[in-house]
Amino acid sequence: QVQPVESRGGLVQAGGSLRLSCAASGRTYSTYAMGWFRQAPGKEREFVASITWNGGNTNYADSVKDRFIISRDKALNTLYLQMNSLKPEDTAVYYCAARRSPYDSTYSYWGQGTQVTVSS
Repeated sequence: QVQPVESRGGLVQAGGSLRLSCAASGRTYSTYAMGWFRQAPGKEREFVASITWNGGNTNYADSVKDRFIISRDKALNTLYLQMNSLKPEDTAVYYCAARRSPYDSTYSYWGQGTQVTVSS
C-alpha cells in the first residue's frame, strides 16, 4: 500500500500562488503514477494533474494547464503541485492520490485532502 499525506493548504488572494506537497509512504516503488484531484462544494471531484512516478510524464486538466505545475521528488517520495495565477474557481479540497498500474486507471490510494481557498 501507499499512504499519501497532503500538506496544509491555505488561503490566498486571486492571482497569487501556492504550493501543495504530498508525502507518500509505504510501497512507493510499486507506484505507477500520482495525481492531484479537487472537489469544490456541491461539485464532483475532478482531475487536476498527474505525473508518472518513474518517467515524469505529466498530464493536466485544461482548466489548470499553463497555471499549475506537477512535479515529484523520487528521493523524498514527495509529490508537489505548484499553483500560480490562482482564481476563485480554484477553491476546493485538493487530494493527492496514487495509481498502481499503467493498465488500470484507478487511483487506489488517497490522502485526506487539504483545503485551498482563493479569495477575489
